[in-house]
Amino acid sequence: MKIIDTIPFFLKNYQPSLEHLKNYYNEYPEVFNEYFAYHCKNTDERLNQAVSKYPEVLSNIKEVHQNIIPIIKEITEEYYKRYKVSFPIEVNLIIGGFGSNAYTHRQIIPNITFALEKLSPEPDHLKTIVAHEFGHAAHNILSDESGIQWENIKWTSPLTWLNQEGAAIHFSRGNVAHLHPSIYFHFNEEGYEWLTFANSNKNAIKWEFAQDYRAETPQSIFREWFSIHGGKKFGFSRLGYFLGDIFFQNQIMTLGEMKAIIAWKEKDFEEQVENWLYQK
Repeated sequence: MKIIDTIPFFLKNYQPSLEHLKNYYNEYPEVFNEYFAYHCKNTDERLNQAVSKYPEVLSNIKEVHQNIIPIIKEITEEYYKRYKVSFPIEVNLIIGGFGSNAYTHRQIIPNITFALEKLSPEPDHLKTIVAHEFGHAAHNILSDESGIQWENIKWTSPLTWLNQEGAAIHFSRGNVAHLHPSIYFHFNEEGYEWLTFANSNKNAIKWEFAQDYRAETPQSIFREWFSIHGGKKFGFSRLGYFLGDIFFQNQIMTLGEMKAIIAWKEKDFEEQVENWLYQK
């Protein structure tokens, strides 16, 4: 594992200016090509908005930067202890434009990027989001070792997304134990109301997702159920993560943990998810 730490360059001679920000982005073109392709609009309007926000979060950025590298080491060591998984990847630490907080890259064994301006400096919060993103990578690594045929995976299917997010939440909960359950979904202290609502409306949430799966495009499902910009149906965004967790825990109860992790290699996996989705 190689950590590409871009934060010192950002902080060196820091100025709250668009010129400084663009010079920083130009220093790491490969990292930011991925970021702006999928996770943030690369427009002067958006970047100027980010520039205006940096002064109020600069101390948080520095605290996150101080905490996150030893946490990455701690979490990856825990993954090795639990699953004998090592991560032959690059991990990017960046300052973004207030887009995604963290993500895995679009690779079979994915690199990972953390955007520090969107992260809580609280160690337990950092541990959960680090464990979540490394959980996506661990899911792929363990599946790859099992002989999965990656060309058969329907990457743009909402059923695949349910499985992926459910697996990552399961990994993070196992690697960072005994926190309030909402932190595994929100990575901060702001998810209590969200989780209370979700637990009280499980059946309605599942039913609505099932209806959208029949009728809507994957793009609209992603926005409503997996993006922070969704949530029009219930007033809460990212409820697909909640459903993914329920699905994956059901898989574990049915198959056992390791078989649940690699279950998406099976030819009838999509049918398995659909059967669960339409069960009352």
